[in-house]
Formats: sequence, C-alpha cells, structure tokens
Amino acid sequence: VQLQASGGGSVQAGGSLKLSCKASGIILSSFWSGQMGWYRQAPGKQRELVAEIRSGGSSNYQDSVKGRFTISRDNAKRMHYLQMNSLEPEDTAVYYCYVRANSRHYWGKGTQLTVSS
Repeated sequence: VQLQASGGGSVQAGGSLKLSCKASGIILSSFWSGQMGWYRQAPGKQRELVAEIRSGGSSNYQDSVKGRFTISRDNAKRMHYLQMNSLEPEDTAVYYCYVRANSRHYWGKGTQLTVSS
C-alpha cells in the first residue's frame, strides 16, 4: 500500500488549503473499513494527531484545529482530505497522511505547510 499526500504549500495566516491523500495498492473493501487521518510534525516537536475519520464517517480532531479543519474521505477514489481554514502560523508543519487497514498502519511521505503571519 502506498499513500501519496499533496496540497501543501505556503499561505498567509487566515488563508485556506486542502490536503489530499491518495491510497494505491489497497483493495476497496479494506480501504472502506479502514480508519485514516492526518498527523503533523513541526520543527523540534513530536508528531501529533490532527484529525482522523473512521469507517462509519465519525471523526475527531485535535483541540487546536476544531472548527477550522475538516477531514473527509472518498472511499470510491481511495482518498481522504483535510480542509484547513483560518490557518495560523502555529499550523506550520509537515503533514502526514495515514491509513490503518487490516491491522496495519500505512504512511504517506508528508507534505509541507507553511503559514506566514
């Protein structure tokens, strides 16, 4: 299974970006039943969970992004997304997507988000 994250970039505070993560090499039923989400890692900090979404569509978020970020998934396309609004400089980090399926964790390589004040 391979995950390809995209959509990162540079944006000013208050702006928006949407990250995408496409999975390949995974059968649809496994993707459908899997849990997926996004972590991020800022310089000098540990990787932290940003948002995750379960197979039934329920989701949870890190407190600092609640109300600003929205996670979604498109099972047919084997993709999940992170819509990020009202971005803050503190959101600057490398964002990693993951999929947990068949009792295994799969990771994308990460995409950089830089938010300038």
